[in-house]
Amino acid sequence: MKALIFAAGLGERMRPLTDHTPKPLIKAGGKPLIVWHLEKLAALGVRDVVVNTSWLADRFPAVLGDGGRWGLRIRYLHEGDTPLETGGGMLNALPLLGDAPFLLVNGDIWTDYDFARLPREPRGLAHLVMIDPPGYATHGDFTLDPSGQVRRAGERRLTYAGIGVYRAALLDDWPRHVDDQAGVAANGKPRFRLAPILRAHMDSGQIHGEHHAGRWTDVGTPQRLAELEATLHTA
Repeated sequence: MKALIFAAGLGERMRPLTDHTPKPLIKAGGKPLIVWHLEKLAALGVRDVVVNTSWLADRFPAVLGDGGRWGLRIRYLHEGDTPLETGGGMLNALPLLGDAPFLLVNGDIWTDYDFARLPREPRGLAHLVMIDPPGYATHGDFTLDPSGQVRRAGERRLTYAGIGVYRAALLDDWPRHVDDQAGVAANGKPRFRLAPILRAHMDSGQIHGEHHAGRWTDVGTPQRLAELEATLHTA
């Protein structure tokens, strides 16, 4: 299995910390956030990792190298000065990921979720890890029914954790599912979000998932980083 790490965000809410360091390279618990993921991927047996980049793209190979220290092969995919969003970023990476299902993780999260729990083959087009909505975003994204299918709506809404296993076929006919197709990055590549495509395929029962009740942090602000650091130092 190959893996894709989303690392192209601009990190605007994390400034000034991200003025000279991309958010996934900010340290928590003594090592960059992205390294926590690389270590888990290597332990899982993943060998090929694609890292999409935009802001301060040259910092990633400078810090991580070719991945050899973890037994990985890292390939960096620069999206240009304007990130392609989640859907566009995945579409742009598909030529490097191939046809087999791949693991996806957001580079700016920290979690104790065990990647070994993920299925190597999703039942449908994607398998999403869901968490209880964090305090700063209580509305949630989707719901999870007893059979493990992810739904658009329901009584108990959960938040997508930025971890999942995907099939490339999820993006077949992607323009049909994207409301606003006007946004195109400066390099001429499609720029769109993944969420509308996931919602479209939920209606046909193609999106499954699981609930993770453990620890998870979206390191989106300096305050959340400080809280994570405090937790890791007392663990």
